[in-house]
This record gives sequence, C-alpha cells and structure tokens, in this order.
Amino acid sequence: MIEKILLAVSGLGHAEEMLKTLKEMPSIESAKVTVLHVVPPQTTAEAMTDKWEEGGKILANAIQFLNLNPSQVSSILRQGDPKDVVCQVADEMDADLIIMGSRGLKRLQSILSNSVSQYVFQLSSRPMLLVKDDIYVKRIKRVMVAMDNSDSAKKCLSLALFLLQGVQGSQLILTNVTTDLRSKKSEVTEIIPEKNTVLADAVAEAQKYGVQTRCVTSSGKPGEEICRLAEELNTDLLLLGSPDRRPSVAKSLVDIDRLIGASLSDYVRVNATCPVLLARTVA
Repeated sequence: MIEKILLAVSGLGHAEEMLKTLKEMPSIESAKVTVLHVVPPQTTAEAMTDKWEEGGKILANAIQFLNLNPSQVSSILRQGDPKDVVCQVADEMDADLIIMGSRGLKRLQSILSNSVSQYVFQLSSRPMLLVKDDIYVKRIKRVMVAMDNSDSAKKCLSLALFLLQGVQGSQLILTNVTTDLRSKKSEVTEIIPEKNTVLADAVAEAQKYGVQTRCVTSSGKPGEEICRLAEELNTDLLLLGSPDRRPSVAKSLVDIDRLIGASLSDYVRVNATCPVLLARTVA
C-alpha cells in the first residue's frame, strides 16, 4: 500500500527522523524514497547560487542521516514555490505518502506565513504525515485511528493495519468520540467493540491481520478529545481521516474559506503531541 514515499526536507525539524523510524517497520522496509528539497526563487543570481549550494548540502545531509540502501533512495533538488513543487513531484512519482515537517501553526497563521505543509495538505489528495518541530519521534508500536463511519476513516484503518504488519508488540487503538460541545470532558472509557458498531467493524478487520486492538470512547469537542486521547494513551502515531475540502469546480485552488474556518484536521495537526497522518478519499 505504501511503496513510494516523498520526503520533503528543509534542513529543520524531524521529517528525516520520522522516515527513518518508519523504515524500521517491516511493511515499509522495501519502499522507495525520494528526498526533495525546494529552493525558493531569489532576487539575485548570487543569492540563487548560495541557496542552490545550501540545498545540495541539505539533501546530502538527509541522505547520509537516513543511511538507506542506495537502490531505495533518490534525491531531487528543484527551484520554485515549495508548496507547488512538493505537489508536482508527488504527482510525478505517484507518491503513496508525503512526509513533511510542520511548525504547527494555526490556520490563519499558516495562511499569512505561507505554510508549505498546510497548503500541500489542501492541494494534494495523497496521505500526508506531518511531524511538528516540537515533538519527539518514537518507535511506532501504538497507532491510534479516530474512527467514524466515513470512507476517509476506513482508509486510515487500512493504512494503520498495513503499517503494523509484522511489528512485534504493536497495538491498534481505535477511538470513537461522541460530539459534545459543552466544556465538560468525559472519562476515557474502555468498551467492548460489539457495543459500538463503528468500532466492531474496525476490530473485525484488524482481526484478519492478527493485530491487537484496544477500543476506547469519550465525548466532548472532537478535536480536543482526539488530541487528549492520543496523549493519555501514549500514542506513537495518530491517523485521522479528512474529507476532501477543495471546491469541486476548482480542485487546483486552495479553499481559503475552509482554511480560515473551523476544521477537525486543522485542529489536530496543530495540537496533537505525536506525528499525525492525514488521509482523505476522493470521489
């Protein structure tokens, strides 16, 4: 399911460390990796030359850090607007997963500061793994999936089961949050999956792969609850489905209204204390 990975590096953050951790998982061992660094346009030729040389060093350092089999890794140094180039390269290589660092900016800050990861998430339909600069990347054993009846949540479940294949001592944490917009938070409740149809179907799917599962529910504001559950349950990786939020008549344009408006995925990507893999399904 994940055979081609695009790793966008900037010389900052933990994206390289995240990829190295993923590569320790049996399901990802044979995946091909393309490491990309984008050099933004500069005002002078001299500045462009300096940035180009700096970009080459960033790529070389990333390749050295990853220490992958040379047959599994390639590098691309390209000039342009980073958010556009990342999407272009992902399409060119037909990437199954994009990995990027993220500063964890809130929605309006992301727009004003031209956040690359936020725009790539808006413009690409490919699964995207965001790693904030201020989190600690751990070996992946506990994977949490926020479940509901959406197709995007089911896609996240499939991705989680794929990732956990062959991981000894792993655990799939299935969570289902009941929306309650009052400020009071509920206790985290362990449940028997048969009492929750959403989780029961997910557990049945996990059993086909022999993956150990844990089912929990809570109620509250969904974004806050998902982040709280991920932290309390010591989650190593959180998977969250996201609907396609782009206007159907303008797929190549960023949906600014939704960028500024409330969004579950926006909240989680900013506030989660672990790496977040966002996935959507496209009709």
